[in-house]
Amino acid sequence: MNSTPPLAEADLRRASVCQLLHWLAVGRTRPQLLADAYLQAIERIDPQLNAYVDVRPALVQEQARTAERRRRDGVIGRLDGIPVALKDNFDVAGTPTRAGLPGRGRPAEDDAHVVARLRASGAVLLGKTNMDEGALGAATDNPHTGATHNPWRAGYSAGGSSGGAAAAVAAGLAAAAVGSDSLGSIRIPASYCGVYALKPTHGEISTRGMTPAARRLDTVGLLARGVDDLTVLLQVLAGYDADDARSRRRRVALSPPDWEPGHLRCGLLPDLAAVGVAPEVIEVFEAALAKLPRELGERRTVDFSDWNFAHTRRAGLLLMEAEMLGTFAEDLADREHPVSPRFRALLDYAARRSAADYARADRVLDAATLKMRRLFAQVDVLVLPTTPRAAFPLGGAEPDHHADLTSFASLAGCPAVSLPMGTLPNGLPVGLQLVGARGSDLRLLELAAVCAATLDAEPAYPAIA
Repeated sequence: MNSTPPLAEADLRRASVCQLLHWLAVGRTRPQLLADAYLQAIERIDPQLNAYVDVRPALVQEQARTAERRRRDGVIGRLDGIPVALKDNFDVAGTPTRAGLPGRGRPAEDDAHVVARLRASGAVLLGKTNMDEGALGAATDNPHTGATHNPWRAGYSAGGSSGGAAAAVAAGLAAAAVGSDSLGSIRIPASYCGVYALKPTHGEISTRGMTPAARRLDTVGLLARGVDDLTVLLQVLAGYDADDARSRRRRVALSPPDWEPGHLRCGLLPDLAAVGVAPEVIEVFEAALAKLPRELGERRTVDFSDWNFAHTRRAGLLLMEAEMLGTFAEDLADREHPVSPRFRALLDYAARRSAADYARADRVLDAATLKMRRLFAQVDVLVLPTTPRAAFPLGGAEPDHHADLTSFASLAGCPAVSLPMGTLPNGLPVGLQLVGARGSDLRLLELAAVCAATLDAEPAYPAIA
């Protein structure tokens, strides 16, 4: 007789993907029970949080029943039965890809590459999550779909543009989520919502079927409640896609996790205040570093005097705005479903720039590549806060420097991991960012796991019971 007590809804919603896979394997839960727990939580909690913009319970339950049959028959995928959320800029066949815009009601004909991979792995797709209009923003305060609230404090931003995805993971409304990151759109909300995130090496995961922001910057980003979950998701989703012009064909495998703690060369910026990091974030960052004397090895101050974080972030933003003029041409012309004045003004700014302005911005990517090569000849990993500050109140002026510290990895095509490093005096979480050379994704994830185990700084999920 099995005397193991049943798992409560809160247990299922706070668990990592790896824990859920174990419970599914040993029969402590079933895909249908898991899907029902998440759907019930979404129905109860999301009206206040506004993390989702499209949830179809009948389709979710159908996927869960199919996963249950596979588990019964003994032929299962890597994520079979795991509830996963998707940012609303990925194509899901039969569902509109609205990308945070008001007039996009036509259902997609095909699944995006990552959606097809998730389906093949057996994941249960819960629904589409809220995002900034056109993925152009860092607050997920969308005039058409509403603001997503930070799960740790209502009325505060969840970050963006993948804020709905991060809020869903933190609040236990998805076991994991897939979003996009062009200048920090995965890592910023991960920092604000106290979850883990990976922006992979550019081209490591195909972006086919994802609404583009700037193709030379766009990456598929991953969100979860544990580092090991990010590793599993990366292994499921990564791989060469001949139909994606920027998909990365590896000559060798991803760099293996072979760094030795204590022998690491860790790069630190000389003056975080000089690059706009708030004093309270610096305090939490320094406290985190003090707990990691062995894990981060030899610490070296790296010279970033030749790198203007605000200027280069602005160059990346111009590349996004200019490309969006083409991507969203129909939306800009749609008078029946008008875009917001803010969105139009941002793209109008790019329309007024010259080809020479665009070329100068584009050269920043080459400069970032050269900077990256010089940097990682000196150190193994760059360690810095993910964001200059924690979440801010909704409804006020949106700070313009959210992405200053995340943009370097995007412009250089590097992988970057954000992990919780602690909370500010007001109780809101903030993230630690690890940046590595191209192809070092698995190394970064291993280092992030070592650091996370020592810091033990993630909030007590789920944010909302």
